Amino acid sequence: MPDTALHPSTEPLRDLLSRLFEMGGPVMMVLLAIAMAGAITFVYLMLMGTLYAPRLTTRLKKIVTMWQQTPADVQPARLRRQVSGFARLNPLFRLVANTIEACQQQQDSERIRSTAARDAQQALEPFEAPLKIIEVIAALAPLLGLLGTVMGMMDAFSAMAATEGRANAAQLSGGIYEALTTTAAGLIIAIPFAALAAWIEFRLRRIHKTIDSTLVTVLNAADNADAAAPTAPTTAAQPASAVSDRRPPATAQDDQHQGRQRFAHATG
Repeated sequence: MPDTALHPSTEPLRDLLSRLFEMGGPVMMVLLAIAMAGAITFVYLMLMGTLYAPRLTTRLKKIVTMWQQTPADVQPARLRRQVSGFARLNPLFRLVANTIEACQQQQDSERIRSTAARDAQQALEPFEAPLKIIEVIAALAPLLGLLGTVMGMMDAFSAMAATEGRANAAQLSGGIYEALTTTAAGLIIAIPFAALAAWIEFRLRRIHKTIDSTLVTVLNAADNADAAAPTAPTTAAQPASAVSDRRPPATAQDDQHQGRQRFAHATG
């Protein structure tokens, strides 16, 4: 019973695959393999984008606004405890929390900026490799299709040469038709993957722009807070040794008395 139930559904698929392999040869097998690899890569990229893509949520906007208005009220450690598990997967939240914490610890500004740039690049790295795979598939599929066509044409003309030019038009048209199948398959695979690559690249640029604008806002707010902070008077920071080494200035009477003593000794 199970064999008879599965037979009608699997038989058309087997017939289609066998026909494609017969028409396109080994190149068609390679095209189908890279098409499956591209589909799996796209699904993986969509899952990664849903779970781990940097995104500027409403809660994160409120945190940045609070940091601009009242920096003292923003506590990164408390924010990490309050957010949910799904929000913790957001790399932009970690970037903002780490940058605010570094600014509150009064670390070097150049070090803060370099660390934020490095973390932002690492947040986008999981999406660069799948994008590159899709771009390679979009560029490679037409070339493979053309290769299959060339190989098919070579077989057709080889058969014509074997018959010493006695092959009829039906035989030649059938061979050319089978050869052009790989070109059509390559274009069918390349066109949607090229569109997907362009869309993914556009999305990554928008994410990169969002990360840059958010981090620049956080760093500018920290610079403004440092500039507005009151500076301590310089007299209060003088070391004790400088105070103890100070001597009262010599008055005119002291100079006159010392001059008289030198004059008395000189005259005997």
